[in-house]
This record gives sequence, C-alpha cells and structure tokens, in this order.
Amino acid sequence: MKRSQVAAALYTVREHAKTPADVAATLTKVAEIGYAGVEVSGIGPVPDSDLAAMLADAGLTCCSTHEPSGKILEQPEAIAERLGKLGCKHTAYPHPGGVKLDTLDDVIGLAKGLSAAGKVFHDAGIVLSYHNHAVEFRRFNGRLMLEVLLEETDPLLLKAQPDTYWIQYGGCDPVEWCRRLKGRLPQLHMKDYKVKADGTPTFAEIGSGNLNWTSIIGAAEEAGCEWYVVEQDSCDGDPFDSLRMSFEYIAENLCS
Repeated sequence: MKRSQVAAALYTVREHAKTPADVAATLTKVAEIGYAGVEVSGIGPVPDSDLAAMLADAGLTCCSTHEPSGKILEQPEAIAERLGKLGCKHTAYPHPGGVKLDTLDDVIGLAKGLSAAGKVFHDAGIVLSYHNHAVEFRRFNGRLMLEVLLEETDPLLLKAQPDTYWIQYGGCDPVEWCRRLKGRLPQLHMKDYKVKADGTPTFAEIGSGNLNWTSIIGAAEEAGCEWYVVEQDSCDGDPFDSLRMSFEYIAENLCS
C-alpha cells in the first residue's frame, strides 16, 4: 500500500459537511491530514460541478461514492452521469435497505438487479461494487448472502468493497475474504474493531483495535486493491482526530 492509495470516507465527518462551505473546509482538513482521496458519502447537498471544483482545490481524488441504494438499482444512468462530473470511476451499493431478503430467491433477485445496474455502469466505464455490513453473513440454504450475491453476478458487472469491521462483526475473517475476492476487490473499507468494557464491540481508529492489519493489507494487495478507504461510523471524540490517528498509523506501519 502507498500513501497515494489511502482515502477517507466523508461519512466519518458527515456532521461537519452539511453545507457547501462546510464541505469545502472539510476537504481541506482531510487533505492536510495527508489523505490522497475521499469517498463521497453522507455529505449535504452540493452541486456536482461545485464539488468537483472543491476536490480539485483540495488536491483530492474522488475515489468512490456511496449513492442511495434504490437509485443505484433504478437510475444507474443518472449516477453514471454524476460520477463523470466528479471524475470518479467507482461507486458502491451501500446497503440493501428496504429490500426484502427473507429467502434465497429474494437474494438472487437482488443479485439480478445489481447485475442490470452493473451493466449500465460497466458500459459507462464505471465499476459497481457491493459494500457489506453484517446482514450479508446470514446463511440461505448453507450459503452466505454475500457468497450468493457474488456467485450469482458476473465479476465484470459487480465487484466488492469489503468492510473489515462488519466482516469481523458477522463472524468471518477479513483476511480470508480479501483472499477470496482476488481480482474482484478494487477498494477496501478499513475500519478497526475493539471491545468496550461491557463486552460489546465498537468502531476504533486503525491500529487501536484487534484486527490484524498487516495480514489484511497484504491479502488486499494480492487481490489487486486500488484504494484503501478509512471509515469510522462513530468516534469517541473529534472525527478529524480519529481520521488523523488512523492515517498516522497507516503511514507509519502499513505503507511501503
């Protein structure tokens, strides 16, 4: 991994990115920490042309976006047009919210919808990936939901954006999943996993939790990962401080 491949998910600092002025200031702060790119997610409304200019001013690449799940399935052309304005070639299906997933047939139905959207994106030169949480580690007839989604789709039309925290939370191994996704893992969501005093798990800055980052990054590199996206859903203190702590650990311990 190189520093030029490390990005920050703006969802981490969403409370500081609700207005255009806030977004511009936030991008400047993220760049000053040392991040080379950002994933656009969770921010307030900003015209795409203005956001593109803000990214350029901050010297940041838009490595990916998270778009509304329903819009990805129903209006992929509109999203492809937006990504073109942002100079971005990756987007991820963020969560199957509102989708019925009670049976194997339901999951296969979602896979078909993702394939159709993925074809639109592929034809536009954009890569669609699936971003997991823990729900994808439910079993249907012995198969994990995430396995079904990937097995029932063409690797050219749907790739994966594995989230290390949620893989661990779902009872699986982030290292193993990175290996399994060789050739289908353009981006990794880096999120550490720690245990609180009451025994419940929670999010943590990279390097301050229990995940084996040397092994995870090694497996992701072998899988062909292009971007390593740092995200922390909630932070104990200032989220910019959390992003800085994560970046400093990555730069010192994981970058070549």
